[in-house]
Amino acid sequence: MMTKPRRLGDVSFWYADIGLPEPRPPLPGDRDADVCIVGAGYTGLWTAYYLKKADPGLRIIVVEKHFAGFGASGRNGGWLTGGFAWSHEKYAATHGPEAVRAMVGAMNGTVAEVMRVAALEGIEADILPTDELMIAKNPAQVARMKAEVTHRRGWGEEERVFEIGRDEALARVNVPGTLGGMIVKGVARVQPAKLVRGLAAVVEGLGVVIAEGTEALEIAPGRVATAQGAVRAPVILRATEGFTATLKGLKRDWLPLNSAQIATEPLPDDIWAKIGWQGHEIFGDFKNAYCYCQRTREGRITVGARGVPYRYGSSLDRSGAPDPETVRRLVAILHGHFPAAKAVPIAHAWCGVLGVPRDWCATVGFDRATGIGWAGGYVGVGVSTSNLAGRTLADLARGVDSDLTRLPWVNRRVRKWEPEPLRWLGVTGMYALLNAADRNEARTQGGPSRLAALGNWLTGRG
Repeated sequence: MMTKPRRLGDVSFWYADIGLPEPRPPLPGDRDADVCIVGAGYTGLWTAYYLKKADPGLRIIVVEKHFAGFGASGRNGGWLTGGFAWSHEKYAATHGPEAVRAMVGAMNGTVAEVMRVAALEGIEADILPTDELMIAKNPAQVARMKAEVTHRRGWGEEERVFEIGRDEALARVNVPGTLGGMIVKGVARVQPAKLVRGLAAVVEGLGVVIAEGTEALEIAPGRVATAQGAVRAPVILRATEGFTATLKGLKRDWLPLNSAQIATEPLPDDIWAKIGWQGHEIFGDFKNAYCYCQRTREGRITVGARGVPYRYGSSLDRSGAPDPETVRRLVAILHGHFPAAKAVPIAHAWCGVLGVPRDWCATVGFDRATGIGWAGGYVGVGVSTSNLAGRTLADLARGVDSDLTRLPWVNRRVRKWEPEPLRWLGVTGMYALLNAADRNEARTQGGPSRLAALGNWLTGRG
């Protein structure tokens, strides 16, 4: 059994797959623009794309500390799902059930929209339409699965979310101990670094300036200050997701939550024959501390989960190298779900951060008084959410009243995270309780553990 990765960090496996991009020039001193976007990940690039498509004459500058796609956009699990970090009930309480159904419909449409733009613009990102398969391996997980299916179908996803039995789940992906599963139709697998690299090239071709190696030091109305100079613009859009805590005055707005992944070497055909997975479904489970996996174009398995979930003081690990215990946990998930792959070497392990608001619900917004907008807090499902955010920000920035700008996540304000050490204690305690709940559920084979409910209550996640 080989568990030590051959490569650690270096941003992610997805860049090892295609190579790091050639650096773009930094900001060449003070500049004026119509729109300045901070952050060249999915959100910033989608926003620039839709702004330019709506108004080709706009002067847009995107400032990026590292390179386009350095953050979660180039490190994620490659799940294009139409999923969304939010609470149907919280939104329905303030906006009504019809607004919630409109939100569900808008999010579900993002998968087709991303694929449409990729085809139109010639972005090759290994996009493969498929299903999402989430399996349950004990009675508590079955209960959560059934509740999730009922919940989602009750809010307008009757045509895409289904429960399947043990035999059908095993016929799709042969995971020992599977009792049943949930299928979500209309999703896709992507190579995330290819998608962000392709999108960056497209927006550059439209005339957008991407200034890399240019860190935003302060955002104020009409001005973004960087070490290379200032960008003066009446509209400033913040698209910094998990790196938001590094900006002045925003340390407690969104918590940078860590997630980690491993990628195997390509599996030989005889092992794939044992595992199945011929539909290339994006794959996960119904543990409280869940995992997310994909079968890549060349026949690797990637496995992702939370490692060290949060670093004290909202600090970031910029190397992208997960700690040995996190790697051990990921390998244990891989071998637990796919024992036939135990002899396959681990090619790469990496990690990165995602943004988490205090209510665990993503937001997009724009303050007309200051000209400052924002989007993010995707809680790990940003591949599709960022596209909807980009389209919505583009309308908000241009002052367009549209179906998108009336969706209930627009201009949603939530309170800040607590100061340290409270947020470290809360998040660390939550994940300790979720992991303990999974161990108890596996041992007792009973219903859902109360430890999980306590963990989610601790940080407002439930």
